[in-house]
Amino acid sequence: MTDTSQMPDSATPFWKEPTARRWLASSSVLAIGLIVGGFLLGDGLVRAKEADRSVTVRGLAEREVMADLATWTVSYSSSAPNLQSAQAEVDQDGQSIRQFFSDIGFAEDALQPTGVNVSFYSDRGVPRYTVRHRLTLRTTDIDRAQNAVRRQVELVRRGVVLEDGSSMSYTFTKLDEIKPEMVAEATKDARASAEQFAKDSGAGVGSIRKATQGYFSINARDGDAGGWGVSDTPYKKVRVVTTVDFSLD
Repeated sequence: MTDTSQMPDSATPFWKEPTARRWLASSSVLAIGLIVGGFLLGDGLVRAKEADRSVTVRGLAEREVMADLATWTVSYSSSAPNLQSAQAEVDQDGQSIRQFFSDIGFAEDALQPTGVNVSFYSDRGVPRYTVRHRLTLRTTDIDRAQNAVRRQVELVRRGVVLEDGSSMSYTFTKLDEIKPEMVAEATKDARASAEQFAKDSGAGVGSIRKATQGYFSINARDGDAGGWGVSDTPYKKVRVVTTVDFSLD
């Protein structure tokens, strides 16, 4: 005879059995995890896509400035069959040069000696000595410096032969004072370009993601017009280009 007291009740629903309950609970947790994970992944992809919405533009800022430092290295020389004669002639030229700058209104110490050179060669047995001197003018009086350039022909009339490279050079030394304002102008110009791009693509411009400041350049305002007899100009143009990466809304 079979004992049926230990056999499971065939009328008990499957989901009420302990094993089935554990299996269903585990399946539910897994399903919820998959749903939540899928949502987070999808949301992350959307946010990543939005983060990639950006535009990189360049901004330009230019400013005309006046040089505040003038430097003129005056090179002159004299040649003679003996060293004493060559030196005497070059000394006389030096006095003429100093008198020239004094007549224009420069102080005596505005000119400083910056170089001396002596060379010798023989021309068919005839000795030839050449003595070269350099005097350098350094001044912040730009108007007076320009006047000296305009009147340099007077040196020729005084018998001074100027060598190549004897010309005025103008420098703008106050770049640090205008850097912050120019960087701000360049950034503003970059944003204007980004806004135009965004307008054309139906988007809005957000915050700056990354920015790179370009180098500052200082050049002649009217361009470099090299060639014989062309002197530097005190009228300069400062230029900077920045590269800015804006996010798009």
